[in-house]
Amino acid sequence: MIHRGRPATIDVPDLTLTEYVLGREPTDGDDRVALVDADRTERITYAELGADVAAVAGGLAALGVRPGDVVALISHNQPVYAVAVHGIVAAGAAVTPINPAFTAAEIAKVLRASGASVVIAAVPAAAAVAEAADAAGVAHRFALGEHPGFRPFAELRGCGLAAPRIEVDPATAVAALPFSSGTTGLPKGVRLTHRNLVANLEQNRVGWPVGADEVLPASLPFFHIYGFTIILNTGLAARATVVTLARFALDDYLRMLQEHRATRAFLAPPVVLQLATAPAVDDYDLSSVRLAVCGAAPLDVAVAERAEQRVGWPIRQGYGMTEASPGTHQVAEDEFATTPAGSVGRLLAGTDGRLVDPATGEDAAPGEPGELWVRGPQVMPGYLDDPGATAATLVDGWLRTGDIARVDDDGVFWIVDRLKELIKYKGYQVPPAELEALLLTHPDVLDAAVVGVPHAEGGEAPKAFVVAARPVGAEALMDWVAERVAPYKKVRAVEFVERIPKSPTGKILRRELR
Repeated sequence: MIHRGRPATIDVPDLTLTEYVLGREPTDGDDRVALVDADRTERITYAELGADVAAVAGGLAALGVRPGDVVALISHNQPVYAVAVHGIVAAGAAVTPINPAFTAAEIAKVLRASGASVVIAAVPAAAAVAEAADAAGVAHRFALGEHPGFRPFAELRGCGLAAPRIEVDPATAVAALPFSSGTTGLPKGVRLTHRNLVANLEQNRVGWPVGADEVLPASLPFFHIYGFTIILNTGLAARATVVTLARFALDDYLRMLQEHRATRAFLAPPVVLQLATAPAVDDYDLSSVRLAVCGAAPLDVAVAERAEQRVGWPIRQGYGMTEASPGTHQVAEDEFATTPAGSVGRLLAGTDGRLVDPATGEDAAPGEPGELWVRGPQVMPGYLDDPGATAATLVDGWLRTGDIARVDDDGVFWIVDRLKELIKYKGYQVPPAELEALLLTHPDVLDAAVVGVPHAEGGEAPKAFVVAARPVGAEALMDWVAERVAPYKKVRAVEFVERIPKSPTGKILRRELR
């Protein structure tokens, strides 16, 4: 049975991402604030944004960047992030956003895999980026500020060159190349075309219409597809004001909501938990916020209800994944009051869904849960240079999500379990295979498996089961891993076992470990 979003089809403008976000109406002379950081030390108007994006595109073109190239962007949230993103895209290149908390080795992997020819980095990440760029052979380096060995990004912003005339097909040209672990395995480059991203902006706008008079707080990172599409580009396309927060801390976030009079909030489950429990919430005036959307990981209903009582605005979930740009489901604003808490709402406009029995590959019986498959114009054409993973994830045009869902008679969906092995710590993807591969390089480890276990702060966290070759301390092993991965990937518990349970084909039986 195929479930359909409402409306069942949607018109997708034949535009590049930057044309859609910034080019549908002129920015010349528009002195409205497009982006401002939470403490108001940097602000960019729409007029400045349009001019700076054009100059950066021209500067990159002069450097030799052409359609089909890739430019890496490694930064925390700050107003100039938008200038870099759309300067890259306006030059015809694809942007590959990278977490600035990554180690040099992790950054180098993405630089190599993406084939980036230019890297743009925030100053705090520049030392690690320099080491990674050396390892990956990336010569062109710009810093969003001043840092030895990097040219200042201000050179591009101030070069005075016009944006190049580019000819790309929005339906096939890649605009963004984020790296995701998909349903299993190691991170893979997700090829998102201009059409994918523009379609998802149009789809989300049906149920979540953002006005030009709104203020969108951006604490969730722009390098994550949630922040990239749902906050940054949604806000700019609506000519709203986007307020950036470099690093989440509850008091800083609440102060941003209060002082900037934010109109809606974008949350992840750990933030909802803090809103439900932290005494500091009572010290701030949050009355300007009308509603909140939570994504990136499942949200506990009881926690959400407690948070709603504290803050005074409704919180509902959305659903998606990087491979879908990211949205596939939403609770429309006008249905917040009538949609059951705990659901992820309905399929987006122009999106189809199926529930498939993972054991048989046939559609699940009516009323029964099954793996959620979706299709629509927001779904990626495939992974970068990985036809095997693409074939396993895209089946006859359907995207296999790896999540088990159910749907009621009104077309409202619930996520009830998952097939995929990813661990979600504070909404960030932690692929167990990556940690297992790292642990197996330790001289005292014979075998290892990693699973997600409940975690009070992060929702879920990695726990390692280890077969040791000789005595080794759990804390020492966790410290060793922590030195080699981004902080959110750290192993937070270790249990030593005599063997790792595996299937006859060698697949780790994670459910037995859980």
